Amino acid sequence: MDVPLDGSCDRRFLSVRDAFATNFATGADVGASVAVVHRGELVVDLWGGFVDQERSTPWQQDTITNVWSCTKTMTSLVAHLLADRGELDLGAPVGRYWPEFAQNGKEGVLVSHVMAHSAGLPGWDEPMSATDLYDWEATCAKLARQRPWWDPGTASGYHVLTQGYLLGEIVRRITGVSFGTFVAKEVTGPLGVDFHVGLADEHIGRVANVIAPPPPTPPDPIPPFLMRMVGNPPLSAEQCWDHAWRRAEIPAANGHGNARSLALCQAVVSCHEVNGTKLLSRAATASIFQQHADGPDVVNGLPLRFGVGYALSSPGLGFSVGPRACFWGGWGGSLVVNDLDTETTMAFVMNKMGGGTVGDERAYRLLAATQAAVE
Repeated sequence: MDVPLDGSCDRRFLSVRDAFATNFATGADVGASVAVVHRGELVVDLWGGFVDQERSTPWQQDTITNVWSCTKTMTSLVAHLLADRGELDLGAPVGRYWPEFAQNGKEGVLVSHVMAHSAGLPGWDEPMSATDLYDWEATCAKLARQRPWWDPGTASGYHVLTQGYLLGEIVRRITGVSFGTFVAKEVTGPLGVDFHVGLADEHIGRVANVIAPPPPTPPDPIPPFLMRMVGNPPLSAEQCWDHAWRRAEIPAANGHGNARSLALCQAVVSCHEVNGTKLLSRAATASIFQQHADGPDVVNGLPLRFGVGYALSSPGLGFSVGPRACFWGGWGGSLVVNDLDTETTMAFVMNKMGGGTVGDERAYRLLAATQAAVE
C-alpha cells in the first residue's frame, strides 16, 4: 500500500523527509508527523500515514494525538515562563506557593527538585484508580499529604504522572487558573499553535488514537522504586482513547498536538523568537542547563542527566545531542529536542507506540538527519 506523505520541507532538510519516508517504508510507522524549526523558521512540516491501524483514513495536516510525556516539555516551559516574569522562584520551596504541601518531610522540597524529578514523589502512597487522575483537587491533596520516598534532591526518579500535578498546582496557586487555561492564554494563544492540555469537545473528532505498544520488557535489574509505582494507578495506553481522559488536565501526560505544534512552542527555547513572539529571555533558557541530577534514574533505570525541567546530554541513551541541547520524549517513541547552539528544535509525534520512553529508532533517524542538515 502506498503511504500518503504531505507537507513542506526546505531543500536543505530533504534528508529529514527521506528519513521520515524510511520510517513508513520499513513499517515502523502507521501515522506520524515531524517538524523542525531552525532560527525561528518552520523549515520542516511533514505528516503522513494513517490515523487508524486499519490504514483507512489518512493523517491530515490538523491531525493531533496524545503525546504522552512530551507534554512535560510544555509544563517545564510554563515554569520557566513564570520564573522569567518574577512570579516563580525555581529555587524556592514548593510550600511557598502551596502551603499544604509543606508537611511530612517535604518542607525542603524545592520547585527545582520537582522539575528535575528529584522531589521523591514519583508515585502515590494512597490507592489511586485510573479515573482518579481526572480529579485534580483530590489527586493533588494526596501528594500534599505524602512523605517523600527518598531524601529530596539526592537522586532523580522519574515522576511519570506526578510531576504534572505538582507543577500544575504551583501554576494554579500563582496564576489563579488551571494549567491548561494558562497554557492556552499565555503560550499556545500568542504563538498561534494547536496544542491542548484539556481538550475541548470540538477537537476530539480529529484525534488519532494511539496504537498500543507490545507488553513492555521489565528492566533487569528492576529499579528500586519502580515496583512501588506499578498499578497505582493502573494505566493502559488505551485509556487515552476515552473522552474523559482527553477533557481532563494531566500536565505530565495528556497534551494533545502534533509535531508542528510542539516544535513551534519549544522553539522559544532554542530560537528565542518564534512567529514574532518572544516568551523567554536568554537568561531564562540558560537556567535550564543547571544540572540537578545525574543518573542512573532510580525509577526507570536510564542514565539520565537532568537540568531544570529537561534532560541534558548523557551517554548511553541511544542518541547524541550537543552540550547546549535539552530534550524529553513520550511513552511510545515521540521526542522533542531543543539545541540552542544550532537554534534548532525537532519534534516527532506518532500514533504507533513502540517500547521507548525517550524516543526510539524512528525519532533518532529524524534527529540525526536534522543534525546533519544544520551542521
